[in-house]
Parts: sequence; structure tokens; C-alpha cells
Amino acid sequence: MSAEKGLSTRLEKSVVLFLINFIPAVSMVSSQADGEDSSCPLGQFPCGNLSALCLPQMMHCNGHKDCPNGADERHCGDNVGWADLFGQIFHNTITLGDSNATETECFLLEYPESCDCTQTKVWCVDVNLEEVPQLSHNVTWLSLRNNMIRTLPDNVFSQYSSLEKLYLQNNSVQLISRHAFSGLYMLESMSLSDNLITHLRPGVFRDLHQLQWLLLDNNPLTRLSHDTFRGLQSLWYLSMVNTSLEQLSHPSFCHHMPALDWLDLAGNQIQLLNYSLLKNCSKLTVLSLMDNRITSIPENTFQSLWNLQELDLSSNRIKELPMNTFKGLSRSLLKLNISYNPSLRVLRDHFVHLTHLQSLALEGMDIPDIQPQMFLPMDKLSHIYFKTFQYCSYAPHVRSCKPNTDGISSFEDLLANVVLRVSVWVIAILTCVGNLFVIGMRSLIRSENSLHAACIKVLCCADCLMGVYLFFLGVSDVKFRGQYNRNALVWMESVECRTIGFLAMLSSEVSVLLLTYLTMEKFLVIVFPFSNLRPSKRQTVIVLLSIWLAGFIIAVVPLLNEDLFGNYYGRNGVCFPLHSSREEKPTAKGYSIGIFLGLNLLAFLVIVVSYSSMFFSIYKTRMNVTDVRSRLHRDVAIAKRFFFIVFSDALCWIPIFLVKVLSLLEVEIPGTISSWLVIFILPINSALNPILYSLTTTFFREQVEVLLCRWQRSLSSKKENRKSITSNTIFTEMSRKASGQQSLYG
Repeated sequence: MSAEKGLSTRLEKSVVLFLINFIPAVSMVSSQADGEDSSCPLGQFPCGNLSALCLPQMMHCNGHKDCPNGADERHCGDNVGWADLFGQIFHNTITLGDSNATETECFLLEYPESCDCTQTKVWCVDVNLEEVPQLSHNVTWLSLRNNMIRTLPDNVFSQYSSLEKLYLQNNSVQLISRHAFSGLYMLESMSLSDNLITHLRPGVFRDLHQLQWLLLDNNPLTRLSHDTFRGLQSLWYLSMVNTSLEQLSHPSFCHHMPALDWLDLAGNQIQLLNYSLLKNCSKLTVLSLMDNRITSIPENTFQSLWNLQELDLSSNRIKELPMNTFKGLSRSLLKLNISYNPSLRVLRDHFVHLTHLQSLALEGMDIPDIQPQMFLPMDKLSHIYFKTFQYCSYAPHVRSCKPNTDGISSFEDLLANVVLRVSVWVIAILTCVGNLFVIGMRSLIRSENSLHAACIKVLCCADCLMGVYLFFLGVSDVKFRGQYNRNALVWMESVECRTIGFLAMLSSEVSVLLLTYLTMEKFLVIVFPFSNLRPSKRQTVIVLLSIWLAGFIIAVVPLLNEDLFGNYYGRNGVCFPLHSSREEKPTAKGYSIGIFLGLNLLAFLVIVVSYSSMFFSIYKTRMNVTDVRSRLHRDVAIAKRFFFIVFSDALCWIPIFLVKVLSLLEVEIPGTISSWLVIFILPINSALNPILYSLTTTFFREQVEVLLCRWQRSLSSKKENRKSITSNTIFTEMSRKASGQQSLYG
């Protein structure tokens, strides 16, 4: 440990610079060694020069070595840029020396008792210091982090001319005098992060000619003067994250920092960016402007940054990028992030010049005119990030595309989960068979109430459509098995997807409305038994036709105006319009909320209230029955039946109500939840309605038993007739043989 702490800062600098320059070269060489060529079909990648084997994208970094040389498990992380590498190195550098270990002798004659000393390094960490302590002149490393220092007066460090590293983060520094850092000619690293600095005086760093690392993160700095960084001619790393900076210093930000290599300005309020502000930053290799307020970028903004390898413009307000914005970066840029600029329209030729690009991030952005030609010129692209995984089908030559699933589908399959694949068939069969059985049996048996029986058959027809929807969903899953990524967008835009989505919506809404009508009909019969509120045959037919018409209108309206609703049924692989994402079209999302959280919730409340009233009415009527045991038995049976009807409705609709409420509150809903809702929750009513409204009713069971008895008797009589015919035949044959023998021997 002490040997590690004793490493010279010169060696650390050499290691860092070596890694900075060597790792990209190794990455490029390794990438070439792996055989990143275009000899494989689209959607596959090569195993390398030593193997002619090509594998599908889905086998990249799947935890199993599918290539003989293991090339498919290399480069799993996106290490194209060096932000993580730099951060790790800098963190290790601080952590390595910034500890409390005192294993070696201290060479300082003077330092506070509350501090730790090793050789010429001092750690005064979290010891409640209110000012910079007195130390020996030969100190080379000083950490004063996590204290209560408020001011840095003039010449406070001037006597420590050998100081190479100074860490003042996590204090309460508000005022830094103009000459606070005077005399620190050997200083190489300094951190002033997490303080209360509101202003940096011009020339405050003028003596820091050897400074290479400067961290000013999390300070309320809003403005910088032209001479703020005067004297920092050796600085190559500057981090000003979350400093409330509103603009870069004019006329050029890098005027006093000609060696600046990495500039991190994330989390500020910068609005303006142009060529003049960056014209002297030609040495930059990393530029992060993430999470600012940039609205536009002139065409020649990055023209002077011919060494830039990583550019992060994510989470801004960019509305338009000129066609040649990145033209000047064609030879250098390896990593580009323009994610989460929701108003930005990505055009086909935006990336045509970036032939060396290896990583491209377009997360949180709709690309309505997406096409393969956008990405094919970037033949070295190894990592790409989209808003939805369906876009990956337009970049099949890229080895790693994220996200690789929407929670429902994956690169390989429409239904990513094996349980979902099996369940969709099981539930489809149960739904179709159960409803068709009830329709058949209701058609064969005579009912006491023919109008009610007709309503039940119509309900079964509506529920059967849900089974048809699930059946075609299963067929499509089998059809695209192993290659769904190539067909995802085509499938979701297809007439077939919209048709089955329409059928599912029609089934769901007709079923909801019919259940509400049946509940109200039963409510009138039980609660008001002596009233004349009974629908006639004509009224029943009109109501049933009206319900189907209403369901049809609800399901078809989103198909009539694609500009307002977008691809209403094709937002996911299962073609059902839950619309729980934040990025949905407002009209489509509002319409979905209106149906599921408005109409369906109202219907559910009507059903709950009606069945509660019915049970209460029946209970009051039973109180007059003298046979208490019989009364209790019937009350329990009715309560169970009503409970299961309401419970099945609640089980089906309440999860959907919750999802819609969460989406209304702009809570992100994972796609996995949507898939389970559509496959398991939504068809619950369709599968259980035949049981609840037919198979469990006493009259229906009795009629089925009667019908089965008739069939059994019919079969028995047929068997007896066959036996008698067979006996007569045998007797006739025996008589014929006997008479023949008589004639022979008589």
C-alpha cells in the first residue's frame, strides 16, 4: 500500500497519457483483428479473420462463447469514449493517495495533530477545519476535503511552492482571493468541487502553469470572464459540471487553455454555441455539453475541432441540425450522443460524413423517416442506441443495438418470454373453446328467458374475438420466430397488426358494455321485481346492436386519422393500445385514457354497485324465510356467485386502471408489465365469462344434464336395437343351417 502511495505524480501522468493514447489504438486494432468487415449478411457479425463463421446479432455478448475464438463476447461494453476511463483514473488517483494510512515515515516537521501524514503528503479529511492549516514548506500533497473552510485569502498557499496536488472539495468555500493560489508553480491537480463559489476573479489561476487537472463541479458559478483561466497553458482536463454556467467566455473559451483535451460542461444552462467560442479548442478530444439549454447549432460550430473523438449533446433543446454539422469531424469522431432532444428531427444525411463513428446514441427521439440508408455509411459503427428496439431493424450491420427488447418482444421473438409464448396458445384455446361450447349448448337447450340467453350468446361471440386475437398473435410469434428484429417495424405497421388490435379492442369494449347491460337487467329484476321495467324483444335487439355499434366506433376511430392518433394499434408487438409511455401522441394517449380510465371504470363501478344492491335486496327478502339453515345456504351460494363475478371483473380491469393512472402521472411503465397485462389480465373476463354466466348457473347445468341424459338414452336405445337386430340375424342363420342339415340327413 505504501509503495502505491509513493508513486510519483510524473509516473501517474505518464500512465494516464499512455492509457489515453494507447487504449483507442488497441480498441481499433482489436476491432480490426476481430474481423469487423462487411462480408457477413445484414443482421450478422463475423467471428474474425481466423473464422469464416457469421453469427446473428442476438448472440453478441449473450454470456456464451458462440465463436470458436470467443470474439462474440469481446467489446461488450461501449468503451469507445473515455469519460468512464478518465473518471476511473482520476478517482483512483485521488483514492490511492487520499487515505488515512500512516505506514511510512512523515517527512514534514509541521502539520496539525488531527491530520495524517505520509512522507510529504497530508490528509486533513473531515476534521472540522475552518481555515487552511500551517504546514511545512516541503508538502507535495494536501487534501482538505470535507471541512468547513469558507475563504481562501491571498497567498494562503504561497509558501508551499512544492505542492503538486490540492483537494478542497466538499467545503463551504465562498470567496477565493485574486492571489489565493500565488506561488503554486508545481501544482498539477486541483479540485474545488462541491463548494459555494459564485465568482472566480480574472487571473486567479495565473501562476498555475503546470496545472493539468481542474475540477469546479457543483458550484453556483453563472459567468466567467475572458481572463478567468489565464495561466493554464498546461491544462488538459477541465470539469465544470452543474455550475449553473449560462455562457462560455468570449471571444474563445480555450484562449488561455491551448492544451485542453477534455472539457465537461454537463448540467449547466448554456444556450449559445458557435464556431468563435470553440475556435481555439483544436486539441479537444472529449466535449460534453449534456443537459444544457442549447437550442441551435450553426453549421460550422465544430469546424476547428479536428481532434474531437467524443461529443455529447444529449438532453438539450436542439430543434434543428444543419446537414453538414458534423462534416468537420469526419476523420476523428468516434462517439456521438444527441439523445433526448425531443424536438430534433434526424435526417437521412446527418451522419453521412461520420465514416469512423463507432458509437451513436439517439435515445428518447422519434425518427419518423428512419431508413437503413441513414446508418449504412457508418460501416465501423459497433454500438447504437434508439428510443425503441424496433428501430434496430434499420441498423442490422451494427453489432450491439440497444434496447434489445421492449419488455414484450426481443431481437429473436415477438414474444420474448417462453411463458408468454405458451400462455398465449393456452388462453386462446380456453377462450375460444369455452365460448363456442356455451354458444352451442345455449342454441340446443331451451331457456326460461330467451332474451337473456341471446344476450349471453352475443357476449360469448364478443369474448370469442379475444381468443381469435390471441390465436393470431401466437401465429405471428411462430412466423417471426428467431428473426423478429428484421420484421418488427413492418409487422407493427402492417394491416394484420392493426386488424387484430382492432378485434381485441372491439372484443374488450363490447364485452364491457354487454356485462354492464346484463348487470343492469338483472338488477331491475331482483331489486324491483314488481315493476314493469322489462326490456322487450325489440328493445333487446336494439340494445345489442347499439352495443356492437358503439364498440365498433370506439375501435375504428383511431384508424380514421393517423395524423392525430399515429399508429394507434402498432405501438408494440402485441398490437394492443395501452399507450402507457410518456412519448405517445397526446391524442392517442388521451383517447386510451378516456376509454380505459373513463368508460371502463364507470362500467366497473356500475357493476360493483349493482351487485352490492342485488345482494342486499336478496338478503332482506331471505330474512322472512322461516328455514334459517336453508336461507343461510342460499345466501352463501348467492354471495359466492356475486363475489366471483365482481372479483373477475376487478382482476381484469383494476391492473389496467392502475397502469393508466400511472401513465397519467407520467410514471414510466416497463414494457414487461404491458405484455403480462395483454396476455394474462385482459383475457380474464373473456375466458371466465362462459363459466360465470353459464356453466355455474343451476338452470344451465340442469338443462345440460337433461340433454346429456337424452343423448345417453338415445345411445342406449340404439345399442339395444343393434343387439336385437344382431340376435334376430343369428337366430335366422341358425334356423337356416338347421333346416339345411334336416334336408341333408332327413
